[in-house]
Amino acid sequence: MKKVISVLLLGIAIFTFAFSTPALAADTDNGAKVFSANCASCHAGGKNLVNAAKTLKKEDLEKYGMNSAEAIIAQVTNGKNAMPAFKGRLKANQIEDVAAYVLDKADKSWK
Repeated sequence: MKKVISVLLLGIAIFTFAFSTPALAADTDNGAKVFSANCASCHAGGKNLVNAAKTLKKEDLEKYGMNSAEAIIAQVTNGKNAMPAFKGRLKANQIEDVAAYVLDKADKSWK
């Protein structure tokens, strides 16, 4: 019986680690600085001056499928529609930091 439980627990542990998304080691303080220098002109306070319907507020991020670090990183990196790509201007870790900052601020209603 002990072997069965051990094998079961080992299987659960392997499954958990194999299919879990790794956490980003992002720096929200740095994200705030990068956001202020590069994003705030259009997204101050979580708003969107180009398309008022697509803000950075939690409800809109969820509505438009942008409520994950991966989605925000892709958008900032590659741009979309009126938003320019920042791939050549920002380093990957800076974009990760911005994504973490945006999600953190959205969780706090941009306060």
